[in-house]
Amino acid sequence: MRTTVVTVVMVMCGMMAHADVKPQKDFNLQRFAGRWYRVGLAYDSPRFVAFRDKLRASMGMITHLPNGNVNLTMWDATPVGCISRVYKYEKTNTPGLFTYFSTRHNMMKDITVVDTNYTDYALVLKHKVFNREYTQVALYGRSQTVRNSVIQKFKAFALGRGFPAASILTPPPAENCPPSGSG
Repeated sequence: MRTTVVTVVMVMCGMMAHADVKPQKDFNLQRFAGRWYRVGLAYDSPRFVAFRDKLRASMGMITHLPNGNVNLTMWDATPVGCISRVYKYEKTNTPGLFTYFSTRHNMMKDITVVDTNYTDYALVLKHKVFNREYTQVALYGRSQTVRNSVIQKFKAFALGRGFPAASILTPPPAENCPPSGSG
């Protein structure tokens, strides 16, 4: 019983912590569409620790669909080569807030574009709750390098969300991923 109460309290606190995150004011999906590089990631999952040193900046292409939904194609460098995945983000009633069904976790997740200037960077929060709260903060750039002030903004946001400094990283660029001519 005590474990159940603690778990419920942790989940409720996590939901409240997520609830205070608002999407970019006056979010414009057409301006947000296009090529982005994930140049920063904050993730505190214990399973992620083993992969931290292997992570490389990945490239994504956001395609705005006529119905307001989004397709995100991501290319990631892995030990077996460059792989691509397509994620289908569904619009919500709140611009800048999307949901998608994770086939890996068999559940819906929230995606919030927290802050972007559309031309240089975007801070994106991915949130899900199962067994405990899981949250990722990603820093995207229109190129594989962003200004130091943007990296500091990303780190401050992640620290403010409760991520330990050791779980916040800015991976090096991937080489030839996606292969030349892709994306």
